Amino acid sequence: MNRLDGKSLDLVKTNIESLKKLFPEIVTEGKIDFEKLKLVLGEEIEKRNERYEFTWHGKTQAMKLAQTPSTGTLRPDKESSKNWDKTENLYIEGDNLEVLKLLQKSYFGKIKMIYIDPPYNTGKDFVYKDDFRDNIKNYKEMTHQTTQANTETNGRFHTDWLNMMYPRLKLARNLLREDGAIFISIDDNELINLKKICDEIFGEKNFIAQITVLCNPKGRSQDKYFATNHEYILIYSKQNLDQGYFSIKKNEKEISNDYPEEDEKGKYRLIELRNTHREFGRHNRRNLFYPIYVNPVTSEISLEYKEVYNITVEPIWDDGYEGCWTWDKSKSLKDIHLLVAKKNNKGNWKIYRKNYANGATKMLKTIFSDKLFYTEKGQIAFSSLFSTKSKLFPSPKSVDLIIQLLSTITKSEDIVLDFFSGSSTTAHALMQLNAEDGGNRKFIMVQLPEKTDEKSEAYKAGYKNICEIGKERIRRAGEKIVQETGKTDLDIGFKVFKLDSSNVKTWDPDFENLEQTLFDLQDNIKEDRTKEDLLYEILLKIGLPLTTPIEEIDYNGKTIYNVGFGSVLLCLEDEIDLDIVNEMMKYQSEHMQPKVIFKESGFINDSVKTNAIQTLKKNGITDVRSV
Repeated sequence: MNRLDGKSLDLVKTNIESLKKLFPEIVTEGKIDFEKLKLVLGEEIEKRNERYEFTWHGKTQAMKLAQTPSTGTLRPDKESSKNWDKTENLYIEGDNLEVLKLLQKSYFGKIKMIYIDPPYNTGKDFVYKDDFRDNIKNYKEMTHQTTQANTETNGRFHTDWLNMMYPRLKLARNLLREDGAIFISIDDNELINLKKICDEIFGEKNFIAQITVLCNPKGRSQDKYFATNHEYILIYSKQNLDQGYFSIKKNEKEISNDYPEEDEKGKYRLIELRNTHREFGRHNRRNLFYPIYVNPVTSEISLEYKEVYNITVEPIWDDGYEGCWTWDKSKSLKDIHLLVAKKNNKGNWKIYRKNYANGATKMLKTIFSDKLFYTEKGQIAFSSLFSTKSKLFPSPKSVDLIIQLLSTITKSEDIVLDFFSGSSTTAHALMQLNAEDGGNRKFIMVQLPEKTDEKSEAYKAGYKNICEIGKERIRRAGEKIVQETGKTDLDIGFKVFKLDSSNVKTWDPDFENLEQTLFDLQDNIKEDRTKEDLLYEILLKIGLPLTTPIEEIDYNGKTIYNVGFGSVLLCLEDEIDLDIVNEMMKYQSEHMQPKVIFKESGFINDSVKTNAIQTLKKNGITDVRSV
């Protein structure tokens, strides 16, 4: 019986295995021979001492921090959750660095879109101070203190911000799907630095756009030289995506303006069939140059000359340049019902094709100036949920802004992650968009439970940290959306998990009382932890999503967990006997061999443990583990 590894995904080991698969010839006795790797890569190796690079004090440590596995866990909190048994949404309280590490196995390559609104490093906002040695301990200390601003008097002002962002973005990239993208809000303070680290982590070729958002039409009057009234959103993809990938559907007003014609199939517009790009023509697109014949009386079209179709139209420009059509002859024959012939104001015949409005899309422009995106709109939407004019949360993003971003890339069933979730605008926007288009997108919100200032309106209203505000907003926004739309099938719930140290005791002996330490380790599960705490830690460590279906089976007063319809079977009880083992086998999946997991010290005795393993093997179950 193998012991479960108590760590999150080992990214260094994963990357080395990938190298071995790509270049098997560089492996010598199981190790990477980097001299051979240099030979294989040839001219792609940078050999000069002077080179273009972006660096700062602590960058190497920040890179290592991203690669160091976490030994923490996420503990379920059903009490502050909503619709626990049905929802597929997650709200996670904790340091996002450790949370991102813990999500690596379960959500590696599964997130379609990430949106974050990190600290802008204005000198007033809080910047996480990571601890390379023990970030879980650091997190616990940090959340019991008043948060500290990263002031400009700090000699490591930009360095601290970069050291915070780099490992988090590095881990975030791993979670994205191959067709996924990240959207990051930022202002002028760290725009350039953010762009540089994103170029390094995601690759310059995967830069999509830098959006300028008009968020405050009046501008900040307290600014020194100009009244700043904009922010930015940087967008990077996981890999190079197709052109037009981020296009969104046109709204009714745009369709009405852009598609003036209508027939029995719907609204349409006419687009000239002749290619408007002069670099293409008869000389290099011969298959796209052919005559089209028109009946001058009825304006009907034919691709064969007939007596009544005696007007010949070719893709020739007014100056005589021989261009080409955008369709070849077979395409025109197939869709001839979409072709229209018209005379222009010069009396010349032109060929057009019908372009219907069904599913019409548009490319977004890089300046977002719509008043729906103003920060003021975000504040109004937030305050309306709490029926107060008081600012419980400073400058929440516009819901419509996030809906716009979600609309560019996500579809039904996609997962969206926000690991600086603040007041949970992203969750609010996602639920609203699902209500509008019938989608079933899921969210994962991650937020450090920063304490609210005791003098703030939020604290006075009973919200002692930001997570309490974010969770309450999701509750209220979900109910409001259902009330306004009447759609009772929307997923407006969320499962809450909280970052903590592992449920399993580590070997940290008290040498002055070694006998007691050894006695305590006979049961290696911490006393204040529940079976459910341990269950969800196991799911994370074996790589199952936290929303995987779980059936609890009561057998003679003992609980058996059937996870993922028999793909994983667990019993984390004490006094386990063979009857329980035989009962567990009844629930194994018909389609795959299950993993079977027990508590290490759970069996009645070693003899029962040995017999249990043999019984499982006889029934074809070989993946048996303990915790």
